[in-house]
Amino acid sequence: MKRTTEQDSLYNNLEKMSVSELLQGINNEDKTVPSAVEKAIPQIEQLVNEVTRKMKTGGRLFYIGAGTSGRLGIVDASECPPTYGVPHDWVIGIIAGGDGAIRKAVEFAEDDQEQAWKDLQQYNINEKDVLVGIAASGSTPYVIGGIKKANEAGVTTGCVVCNAGSPLASVAQYPVEVVVGPEFVTGSTRMKAGTAQKLVLNMISTSVMIQLGRVKGNKMFDMQLTNHKLVSRAVNMVMEATGADEQTAQKLLDQYGNVREAVDNAPKKDY
Repeated sequence: MKRTTEQDSLYNNLEKMSVSELLQGINNEDKTVPSAVEKAIPQIEQLVNEVTRKMKTGGRLFYIGAGTSGRLGIVDASECPPTYGVPHDWVIGIIAGGDGAIRKAVEFAEDDQEQAWKDLQQYNINEKDVLVGIAASGSTPYVIGGIKKANEAGVTTGCVVCNAGSPLASVAQYPVEVVVGPEFVTGSTRMKAGTAQKLVLNMISTSVMIQLGRVKGNKMFDMQLTNHKLVSRAVNMVMEATGADEQTAQKLLDQYGNVREAVDNAPKKDY
């Protein structure tokens, strides 16, 4: 039976459509993605709870994937340090073919069942960690091979796939299956499947970081102040949290370097 991600598009003769028709068709398909993600929330919750448990005891979160899936994992991992002020080795994304594959596809890199585990050895992955394999098809050899080896090594494993009953989901301990149906362009899983994976990864990392105490109220109290926009946001956060005026808030940030420390060390008179 043909995998859902490979089934023919519900639309045909795309080259004969007007731009408006193309955009409407793509948008109509995109609207189905959040509801597919919603159905997977119980699975996502189990994975988040396990990742949180492991990271609270010093473990790390790894993502592995090929192509679009690998890139999405790297994006999610790379955004955790600036957003939540965590070390760069807390969440790690690895793509088949190495970092060069982020920009340019590496032929047949995803077909090597042994390479993912070799790549993970550079980080001394161990039983304290969690490895999440990302693959729209759920059949990528690179990812399946890495998950199997991780299971053998006592590493907790999860996955994010877009086909039901996939080989990857069958070997991952905490599978997340988001079945979004055929793509607008047949087989182009960078579209709905990629969108679904991005949403799920957002949910995983955000929920985990909140559980780890990296958010206060609804604010990113530990974000890195790497540009003027973020500095301005931080000043407002300090003002809101302490009652300080803008000048005092800026001085506190200059002195302590981040919102959390600035708020914690603000003079009592500023409240």
